[in-house]
Amino acid sequence: MLHLRYFVAVAEELNFTAAARRLHMSTPPLSKRIKDLEHEVGHRLFDRSTHHVRLTPAGTALLPIAQDVLEQVNSIPWRLTEATRPQRSTVFLGMPEGVHPDLRDRVNTLAERVRERFEIKRWPGATADLVTAVRDGRLALTLARLPVTGPALEQLEQLTVMSERLGAVVPADRFAGREAITLAELTDLPYAASPDITPAYFDQLDRQLSELGVKKRIKITHAGFGAASEVISSGLAFSISMLDEKSPMHGYGIENVTVLPFTDFHPRLETALLWNRDRGDCGDLEELVTTVREIFSEPIQI
Repeated sequence: MLHLRYFVAVAEELNFTAAARRLHMSTPPLSKRIKDLEHEVGHRLFDRSTHHVRLTPAGTALLPIAQDVLEQVNSIPWRLTEATRPQRSTVFLGMPEGVHPDLRDRVNTLAERVRERFEIKRWPGATADLVTAVRDGRLALTLARLPVTGPALEQLEQLTVMSERLGAVVPADRFAGREAITLAELTDLPYAASPDITPAYFDQLDRQLSELGVKKRIKITHAGFGAASEVISSGLAFSISMLDEKSPMHGYGIENVTVLPFTDFHPRLETALLWNRDRGDCGDLEELVTTVREIFSEPIQI
């Protein structure tokens, strides 16, 4: 290998003195090594004169071969590193509708931190469906609106990652100029529950509102958040949704709809990350879960 390195240096410089300087050696030993190589391969590699050094046809043929061999040898360390590096896996993370941008930023941070080991791809869905997919192993982990109920909890770990303050979604003309609202002011309006993407939470919220005197209900079936905004805009109902203006849920607002904080009621919607306990504890997701716990050690409060 050393003889090939010497040969390539002389072939590229076409000057023994310059090649020796490049190799940090003197010229006579370099000249001897080239002669040894010529003897070994059975061909003269250079035409030498007092003023010129030229490659012979054999030297011209050997140069690309030697360069390729040296490149292969030089690549051995990183090839070994790549060969022994843990294989990168693609994992899916469930994303319910309306995830706050601050929480998305943390998910992006997670993806960046683990990118050498995992490629994280997001998968949309309703909380109940996403939790089932984690339990069945179709998703590695998921964001989920709390509370999560059912038998899936027996094998899942959950980590609360965000808590969002909720407000009243009301007709803007009816509460013009207002900065806050009380529950008592809403008792004559029917409550329109959000679509059933988070049934456990909104069932719980419905019971709380009933206990606090909000008895009327309006049911919008087979429709999304936009349909609830239409009803509220018409002055027929109110709803409850994320208060922070950065929440994607504000994208469903239309004319004559506003969101006001309560003065006498403090509902919050919490979001957690869930994963299968067996996969996180000494399983294939152990490294990923360790990073999750680091990045989401403190839940985001909005």
